[in-house]
Amino acid sequence: MTACGPWLAKELELVEPELIVVLGATAGKALLGSSFRVTQVRGTVLEEEIHGRRERLVPTVHPSAVLRADDREAAYRGLVADLEVAAHALA
Repeated sequence: MTACGPWLAKELELVEPELIVVLGATAGKALLGSSFRVTQVRGTVLEEEIHGRRERLVPTVHPSAVLRADDREAAYRGLVADLEVAAHALA
């Protein structure tokens, strides 16, 4: 994560995303720190400073978590609901 930090900062500067969808706890911790818990904030629009830039983010589970879930249908519905929040944030 440390080695890729400058690359990510430059990418954010060039792309200027309207919204970042954070897929899973690993991505969330990389962007927001070790206290990040996807289950606590998934499906919400956050505004955080990432590499010196104010960014809007919508955290959700990583899609592979749906495949590992005991109840895949419920996990899939949760992922879709989170992505709908992201879509509405862009509207």
